[in-house]
Amino acid sequence: MINPNSSLAVTAAIDGGLQPLRVSGGPEIVVESLRTGPRGIATQQDADSVVMPLADWVRAESADAFVLACFSDPGLHTVREAAGGRPVMGIAEWGLLRALTLGERFGIIALSPASVQRQQRYVRQMGLFDRYAGSWPVNASAEDTAGEAIRERLAEAGRSLATRLGADVLVLGCAGMASHRRALQDLIGLPVVEPTQQAVAAALAALLLAES
Repeated sequence: MINPNSSLAVTAAIDGGLQPLRVSGGPEIVVESLRTGPRGIATQQDADSVVMPLADWVRAESADAFVLACFSDPGLHTVREAAGGRPVMGIAEWGLLRALTLGERFGIIALSPASVQRQQRYVRQMGLFDRYAGSWPVNASAEDTAGEAIRERLAEAGRSLATRLGADVLVLGCAGMASHRRALQDLIGLPVVEPTQQAVAAALAALLLAES
């Protein structure tokens, strides 16, 4: 798994959230950060700036599968080309697909208004707009979401998505939110999808099935 931003705090939060998927005898899960990336993916320009570095990184790596740990799924198709047939999973893609199985209308807890715009475009590109309740920003950076201090703001955003926009399943819209899934699910009382977990689970399944 590659975190396209250079924040070590976000990378650590992602790594911790994947612990339930590390099973004895299963594929090794390694989480790294793109050291040349921005501190956070806050704008479309930030997302675009990491596409070729991600592709170059994948070409140089010997891993059997890759996960892009940014909810913008930056350069997903370019990176798939660079991977030469090895599985490449985007966390937004797999998070939204999982949400479809848990409710009728999903809402996304977003970082910022700019994040909301990117999420709206992506949902529309995936053809899922009729199942999309909306996104609600918490006005924070990716690094902010890695700590516990922001948890109540995340919960308030989730409640707003449910009560004001009619969401019945919530998706965490930043990889830095990885450690909050269970607590938010308990606080809000709705299913909460942590997309890095879902994308890694899909990558593991792809590898295990390829060996069967």
